[in-house]
Amino acid sequence: MDTLSRFKPVALEHASRLINHGPTVLITSSHGARHNVMAAAWSMPVEFTPPRIAVVIDKKTFTRELIHASGTFGICVPGAAAMDLTFAVGSVSGRDADKFEQFGIEAVRGPVLGLPMLEQGIAAWMECKLIPEKQTEDAYDTCFCEVVSAAADPRVFNGGHWIFDESNRDLHTIHHLGAGNFALASNAVKAGTLGG
Repeated sequence: MDTLSRFKPVALEHASRLINHGPTVLITSSHGARHNVMAAAWSMPVEFTPPRIAVVIDKKTFTRELIHASGTFGICVPGAAAMDLTFAVGSVSGRDADKFEQFGIEAVRGPVLGLPMLEQGIAAWMECKLIPEKQTEDAYDTCFCEVVSAAADPRVFNGGHWIFDESNRDLHTIHHLGAGNFALASNAVKAGTLGG
């Protein structure tokens, strides 16, 4: 992994805005020499300070196994350019093959936890520490985490806000509709500008 990132750091007070519009995300995980990436359609911010997120990761997955072993995971927010990759890594198990090798995925090392973070076709990423929930770990697929570092491509997220326009369409976030169908975040419209 390359340790240099072209992404611009995001203030942690703005980290929850990276997923508050409901995009499909990629979850990266690593423990020892093993690592994985998978797609997740359900994630949401749950706290502002410190920034905390809930994401549904099936407890039977290889990713969940790595997360419980390391206590950490990454959340990457893919753009339209990474739609095919998102569908592909969400369709196979990391137990069967190294998805990074299989799909030619390049990663940078996260600055705080050293997690593999994706940037090619990605709008933003966050490094997260798992918040153990002993009473629900075995019963539910929902994982809670605290964001410890965050970064975004400044062409699409800058000054704490998303910027969706035609100049950055490849970085518009994707939203899973089922059966391999996705919707894109469209051009942003400011309240009060449409008339009416």
